[in-house]
Amino acid sequence: MTTPWTLDDGQVGRAGQITSPSRQDDPDLHALFGRSKAVFALLAGPDHVLEAANPAYFEAIGLDRVRLGVPLVQSMPELEEQGFVAQLDGVYRTGVPLTAREARILIGDGVQVREAFYDYNYEPRRGAGGDIVGVAMLGTETTAARQGRQLADDQRALLEQIAREAPLEKVLDGMVRKIEDLAPGVIASVLLADEEGRHLHHGVGPSLPDFYNEAIDGIAIGEGVGSCGSAAHHRSSMIVTDIATDPLWDDFRDLAERAGLAACWSTPILGRDGRLLGTFAMYHHVPRVPGESDLKLGTTFADIAALAIERHRSEQARMAAEEKERAARADLAFLLEASTVLTRDLDQAEIFQCLADLCVPALAPLSAVDVVESARIHRVATAATMDGHAALLATHVPAHDLGDAVGRVLASGVTEVARRTPVAPGPWDELAVTGYLTVPLKERGDTFGALTLFATAGRPLDGHMVGLAEELARRASVAARNARQYAQRVKLSRDLQAGLLLPDPPQVPGAEIAIHYHPAGEGLEIGGDFYDVFPLGGDRWAFMIGDVCGRGAMAATTTALVRHTARAVARFLPDPASVVEAVNTALQERPADHGTGFVTLVYGHLRHDGGRLAIELVRAGHVLPRLLDAEGAVRRIGARGFLLGVMPRLELETCHLDLTPGQSLVLVTDGITETRSPDGGLFDDEGLDGTLAALPHGTPARTVLEAVTSAVRDYVPGQAIDDDQAILVLTAITP
Repeated sequence: MTTPWTLDDGQVGRAGQITSPSRQDDPDLHALFGRSKAVFALLAGPDHVLEAANPAYFEAIGLDRVRLGVPLVQSMPELEEQGFVAQLDGVYRTGVPLTAREARILIGDGVQVREAFYDYNYEPRRGAGGDIVGVAMLGTETTAARQGRQLADDQRALLEQIAREAPLEKVLDGMVRKIEDLAPGVIASVLLADEEGRHLHHGVGPSLPDFYNEAIDGIAIGEGVGSCGSAAHHRSSMIVTDIATDPLWDDFRDLAERAGLAACWSTPILGRDGRLLGTFAMYHHVPRVPGESDLKLGTTFADIAALAIERHRSEQARMAAEEKERAARADLAFLLEASTVLTRDLDQAEIFQCLADLCVPALAPLSAVDVVESARIHRVATAATMDGHAALLATHVPAHDLGDAVGRVLASGVTEVARRTPVAPGPWDELAVTGYLTVPLKERGDTFGALTLFATAGRPLDGHMVGLAEELARRASVAARNARQYAQRVKLSRDLQAGLLLPDPPQVPGAEIAIHYHPAGEGLEIGGDFYDVFPLGGDRWAFMIGDVCGRGAMAATTTALVRHTARAVARFLPDPASVVEAVNTALQERPADHGTGFVTLVYGHLRHDGGRLAIELVRAGHVLPRLLDAEGAVRRIGARGFLLGVMPRLELETCHLDLTPGQSLVLVTDGITETRSPDGGLFDDEGLDGTLAALPHGTPARTVLEAVTSAVRDYVPGQAIDDDQAILVLTAITP
């Protein structure tokens, strides 16, 4: 029921303050709203006279526009045509409260208009006699959150366009239009730098006049050349808040005036190597100082533009290279095939052997790969066209000095080619070697190995072989580095994750246990979901399932803290609530650099007692446990409990269950219930309940688990899981 509002007579608020109206049986409104970020105002009478407002109201509307003691529509006439006054009339007339979510409102008029979105509530105010005397407004601005979601969606759409190799002009045009939608009043444009980095040329500027775009096409890069030319010159943002007075615009002031431009903020677009790619500009029709969100918007889209331009330049360079090298199509096809082979899911040793095999016979009859390990040269791969030659070549290990071609290339990092037999000792006569080409293998500029191709009398070195071998060595080096780093990261993540999860469910008397864990992505990062089942001594066992806020090493630290604390104290504490309170204390006392995220948890004890499985559990902010009872119905276990790691004291409710054979307790993390389908829907609690309800009574734990995982996979067919998922099923059985 809505409690009526009352207002003491004769009280009128001042700017930046709130008066002392009271709400029956509620705390003082000044304490509630005086310093709140929520917008709060009190209106009186059918004309909605503004009697009082909190500072947030003045800040949102504008101090110079708010007038206490006058009808709201006089200070904000724009509200009437947008329908907000009619809503107030309805609440005042009927006494029925009104609530709205993410309502769009235009505040101000003309060039000063500001678009905002609010969640708000109108409630009638009643006097001492119960008559309606006005309306109370309470609203929270959601503009930033809405813009944040829109910005993320727009970024994703642009990146998808770039990934699909959409034309540069289309990507940039879509980008500036999205910016103009996100920031009303902004006019966006992109200028592209030429290859020499001396001039800027028109890229896109759909909202700028054609004469303006034509006039600035080809402007020089330098000091005093407007905002864009100066930003490109300094490689840093140039903020001009008033074009009419800023000296940077001396040569372009008349042009800007004709175009109706009064402010310009320009950000340089830089490549990954620091090379100038262009500039991104945001214009305004009135002088204006950028806010933090404006600057962030500029930086964000400048980075996206850099990706698009670099991708475009890379594509242009590739096309030019293909045109220039038409005669070498066979060589390019070879490199393409080689890249495909080298970038398969191989380890480093396999990549080096693939490199040697790719060279034979395509480039030479003999090849060898040498790498430096522990300050010594090791021959790690060989290949040959003739039987036995690869093994013979493998017996030769180059000397790590300047007397050997491999040693010289390792020292200099420069390719060496010779049309003669190597000077250093080796099986050259047996192999009929007449020449060699040694190419360095590099990682981040450091030479770690060498690829050597050997020519024979029947197969001399061709002139184009050097370029192909160098390109092949470069791709192999990148593939080897990526394979090594990937293997290291996967091993580290798997080792850490394995240490945080049970390898197999234990054998618990009177219970069948099934567990499932699926990390998001490719398993390169440690997930935040965890579970555990461990003995407490005698016939008592403990179980838990939880979710740590975040992922990666910090999440692993918190997971380990929760599990180890529970295991350490569970034998010595009387009940699950005491154990969870100890875990919460450990989270509260952890060092700041060990993480500060919260944890959700279901923790319980079980024992087999006279043909039933006796369970007591507590829940701390986690997904509700499900009980499949004897009738095949699904019951949610609604034990109350707050998140762990947030508050020093907990209020936990212990729930006691007795599972007879065939009944199951199902515990999941929110990665199950929050699985999102391609159309944006959620699997949610109803999806989980429906899946469980379709199972017959007495379904084994493994079958219950497989039914849930199968339903989730079917809900997102062919789509990657974007959150960790964990399931723990406890089913009572007859021992």
